Amino acid sequence: MKNIPYGRQDISDEDIAAVVAVLKSDFLTQGPNVPAFEKAIADYVGVEHAVAVNSATSALHIACMALGLESGDWLWTTPNTFVASANCGRYCGANVSFVDIDKDTYNMSVDALKDKLKTAKAAGNLPKIVVPVAFAGQSCEMAEIHALSKEYGFFVIEDASHAIGGNYLDTKIGCSKYADISILSFHPVKIITTAEGGMALTNNAELAEKLQSYRSHGITRDPKRMTHEADGAWYYQQVELGLNYRMTELQAALGVSQLKRIDEFVATRHKLAKRYDELLAGLPVTTPAQAKSGHSALHLYPVQVKDAAKRQALFDFMRSKGIGVNVHYIPVHTQPYYQELGCKPGDYPEAEAYYSRALSLPLYATLTEADQDYVVDCIREFF
Repeated sequence: MKNIPYGRQDISDEDIAAVVAVLKSDFLTQGPNVPAFEKAIADYVGVEHAVAVNSATSALHIACMALGLESGDWLWTTPNTFVASANCGRYCGANVSFVDIDKDTYNMSVDALKDKLKTAKAAGNLPKIVVPVAFAGQSCEMAEIHALSKEYGFFVIEDASHAIGGNYLDTKIGCSKYADISILSFHPVKIITTAEGGMALTNNAELAEKLQSYRSHGITRDPKRMTHEADGAWYYQQVELGLNYRMTELQAALGVSQLKRIDEFVATRHKLAKRYDELLAGLPVTTPAQAKSGHSALHLYPVQVKDAAKRQALFDFMRSKGIGVNVHYIPVHTQPYYQELGCKPGDYPEAEAYYSRALSLPLYATLTEADQDYVVDCIREFF
């Protein structure tokens, strides 16, 4: 029986050696590797400040905190995402709503956002934060969203958890040119991994300072932030309520090592995606569209089964063949938690139509062409 997951990490001997070196060092946490990883990522994407944390969910949470999201405020995001993109607003006590997706890219629709903003302005309930998500590794139309943020006065958190290694308008995704804060994920199925881990990126020094504080209990050793002179070299103060969201030295060392191969990983994903496009031609599935404004990191390869009634059977058939297809994503507004808050099926028809046909095929840097051929042969056999 084959065992082909939809995503898989690629760990090299160099990666293992980097982690072992940390295990033999004096620091397993709060040592030199975390700042080294932050600098490596900042240099790679071209951003001023990078703050490493233990997950992208944590990064989203402290990003909302740094931007002052609180009870009574509104956060808007896309329904076609993992629940964390919405939950970060709820962690701050804010209200959450959604913006429907573009039927071609499956990202947040700029037209739907414009319409919703006009309605919200008239009603006096504009969002404080909008969270566009770079679904499957492809950037949203961030320049247009950024322009709307200036017109309507909201902050932008770019959830680029899928997208490190991708480009948008000749800039690296994550550079925060069109966002107040950008978020990356290093989960094992992402482009590079630190096992678990995330990062918040910004070009705003004040926001960076807040992010750094919130990830570590709200504690500071900076004399400028203390209320009085330090009692001694050991002294620190908790100046606000933070959390323990720190990344370990082990994770950071793995990240530094993985980052050396990121462009290779993305190039391989593009080669495999092009083969899928060619091999699936003529079969009753729609391959994912790529916008001309960017170069996707291709975290996922989501197809649409043209006959929605056959998606479940195809999913079961592929799993029976040892192929770990998956579905990304169940629209967040259909989750019971959000329905209890007033959301209901039918609110975002494009996201629901996409979900009814969606199927993510295996895509990762170590996927062989022989295994890819097997995946497509099984789809052909099913139909």
